[in-house]
Amino acid sequence: MPLGACSSKMIQFFKNINHQTVEVEQAADGTWINILPPLKQQEFSNLSSELDIPLDFLTDSLDIDERPRFEEEDNVKLIVIKTPTENNSFNESDAYYITIPICIILTHNQIVTVNSFENGAIKKFLNTFQNRHPDKKNMMVLKVIEKITQTYLEYLKEINQRRNLMEQKLYASNRNEELLELMKIQKSMVYFVTALRSNEILLLKMARTNFLGLTDEEKEFLDDLAVDMSQALEMANIYTNILSSTLDAFASIINNNMNNVLKRLTSITIILSLPALVSGIYGMNVPIPGSNSHYAFYIPIVLSLGISIVISWYFMKKKWF
Repeated sequence: MPLGACSSKMIQFFKNINHQTVEVEQAADGTWINILPPLKQQEFSNLSSELDIPLDFLTDSLDIDERPRFEEEDNVKLIVIKTPTENNSFNESDAYYITIPICIILTHNQIVTVNSFENGAIKKFLNTFQNRHPDKKNMMVLKVIEKITQTYLEYLKEINQRRNLMEQKLYASNRNEELLELMKIQKSMVYFVTALRSNEILLLKMARTNFLGLTDEEKEFLDDLAVDMSQALEMANIYTNILSSTLDAFASIINNNMNNVLKRLTSITIILSLPALVSGIYGMNVPIPGSNSHYAFYIPIVLSLGISIVISWYFMKKKWF
């Protein structure tokens, strides 16, 4: 099946014409090919054959656990990098955000990006594709990585704002819902920290080995991207530590509140049990001092109230209430 026969929703072609990057119908020299889900195995096989790309380079993006790396085979270069995306899972306990792999493939004449899911970074890249030059493959790769880094930073800011909001609600209500929300945020941060650490190592290794054969200007740009990725990783680590400290603090607060509740319940039980003891004694069918008095009914009541007041005063003095 020719490439142009594929649905435009699945495969997009962009080419620089008259100093403007426009979408075209067919793949040609100097084009950027963006592959979107879903694609069948046969379609991957057709792409592999027509673009002269190893099949596993195209299918690696389908593995959500694929780690960031780069490799070269038959003069075709592959870069796998992790990008953040919103989690559309129906499970309420899942993270708000997850990370997914994107494959960037440099062929003899084209640059190919393969996405396993809808990718926010690629969408942002598409919104500015008029300013890109698909024939400058190295700069295209660096610009894609730049958008990925910016997406991480934006999501991290959103996560931090959401965390602050949940903390404020939790201070006011102490409900389980806010704790569950914070746990979902914590799961998102685990994804981010793991992916950012791997991405940072990938960029540093690319800069050290000059895998792409960059010019001095492009090397400087890659160094800046590595710094930005390190900054995103540092932000993720800071937010993760703050979130962990917050959850630990709330766990201590909950345990302390539980201890106070148990202490109050124990105090109330003691206060109520002593009057019951007095009334039980006066309810026995045996001679008891004052049982023949006209005030026999009031004696246990006065004793019960007196004992309760004394015990209550003692507990309040000890701040058990």
